[in-house]
Amino acid sequence: MDTSDLKHHYSQQFNSELEELRSRVLAMGGTVEQHLELAIEALGTGVSAGAETVVANDHKVNAFDVEIDERCTKILALRQPTASDLRLVLAVIKTTADLERIGDEAKRVASMAIRAASGEHGRNLYGQIVHLGNQVQQMLHSVLDAFARMDVQAAVQVAHEDVNIDREYESVMRQSMTYMMEDPRAIPSVLDLIWAARALERIGDRCCNISEYIIYFVKGKDVRHTSLDDIRKEIS
Repeated sequence: MDTSDLKHHYSQQFNSELEELRSRVLAMGGTVEQHLELAIEALGTGVSAGAETVVANDHKVNAFDVEIDERCTKILALRQPTASDLRLVLAVIKTTADLERIGDEAKRVASMAIRAASGEHGRNLYGQIVHLGNQVQQMLHSVLDAFARMDVQAAVQVAHEDVNIDREYESVMRQSMTYMMEDPRAIPSVLDLIWAARALERIGDRCCNISEYIIYFVKGKDVRHTSLDDIRKEIS
C-alpha cells in the first residue's frame, strides 16, 4: 500500500473524529440551552411543567459529558494530537465541563421555579430575574455560536456581556434585600429567587470561560484571569 495513501487516510479519519467531537459538543450545548430556556420560562409564567422536564432530563446532559470525555480520552491515547489539534481537544474537554455545570445551574433554576410556583411572596422580583435569565440565555446562545464558528471576536463580545450580567445580578440582590426587610414573611420565597439569580449569574461566568477556551484554541493564548482590555491586546 502506498504510504502517502495511508497518511491521507489517517488524516481524513482523524479530521472526521475531530469534527464529530465538535458536533457532539454543540449537540450538548443545544440540550443545555433548551433546559435553560424551559427553566426561565417556568420561572416567569409560574407554570412548573417545563421546569419539571428540566429536572427529569438532566441525566441527558450528564450522558453527553461522559460520552464526550470518553471520545477525548480515546483521541489523546490513540492519536496523540499536537499543536492546534491538541488545543481543540483540550478546549472541548474544558467546554464540556462548563456546559455540564451550566446544566446543573439550569436544573437549580428549574427547581426554584417549581418551588416558586406555589409561593405567594416576591412576585415583584420575578420580572427582573426573568430579564436577567433572558440575558444569560442570549449569552449562552452567543458563545455556542462562537464555538461553532471558532470566532474569536464573537468570543470577546461574550466576555464583554458578562459585565452587564453582573450589574443586573447586583440590582436583583439589592431589590431582594429591600423586599425581605420590608416583609419578613417573604424571606423563604425571596431566598429561593436569590438562589435562582445566583445560578443565572454563574452561568454567565461559565459562558465567559467557554469564550476563553475559544480564544485559546484559535490564538494559542491562555487568557484566563486576564482583563478584557488585555484580552483585546492579546488577540489583536
